[in-house]
Amino acid sequence: MSPGTGRIGSVNVVHEITHPHLRDSAIDKRPVAGPVHVDLLGLAGDTQCDTRHHGGRDKAVYAYASEDNDWWTHALGRAIAPGTFGENLTMEGLDVTHAVIGEHWRFSGAGGALLQVTMPRTPCTNLSAHMGIKQFHARFDATGKVGAYLRVLEPGPVRAGDPVTVEHRPGHAVTVAEVCAGRDPDVMQTLLDAEPDLAEVLRRLAERVVARSAVRQP
Repeated sequence: MSPGTGRIGSVNVVHEITHPHLRDSAIDKRPVAGPVHVDLLGLAGDTQCDTRHHGGRDKAVYAYASEDNDWWTHALGRAIAPGTFGENLTMEGLDVTHAVIGEHWRFSGAGGALLQVTMPRTPCTNLSAHMGIKQFHARFDATGKVGAYLRVLEPGPVRAGDPVTVEHRPGHAVTVAEVCAGRDPDVMQTLLDAEPDLAEVLRRLAERVVARSAVRQP
């Protein structure tokens, strides 16, 4: 497949609510068969327990690459099945880590949805508890292989096997990996200048990074 095409390997929704750290969590996602409708707030049959940090328009859907799952399988010496990291869409052949912030993904099934990459995931301690590995969320974050949150521009069905095409890719070229890698003020200023519809969480982060950089200037 070309860099701008791929397919859905698996569609995953919550299997059961777990209770790490005495808080409810919907991180336990499992594959489901058949078409699943995705609307402005996510997939039918899915849920977000911590709506302060998950869900909403800017984080309606979470995507992760099967190739990165394979990388973790080797790194951890254990099988990483689709949905293990709490993703709704396990993608094949599409480079999620190096997706450009703001790019559009067209899901090409009948009446397929149009989704937009908004920001990288910020993993929390629920991921460590789910994996049974202390501080795994920090290790996960350090690799840059954190996956991407998606905004739903056009609702529609998604299903395993559906082809996906990058329909639009912004010219600023700032990727999920670059945002995850650090707090580079030039990268953040590029996003502020180029993407008027940034996810609010990312916008606030970018503004803080740029402001702190300006204060440090001699």
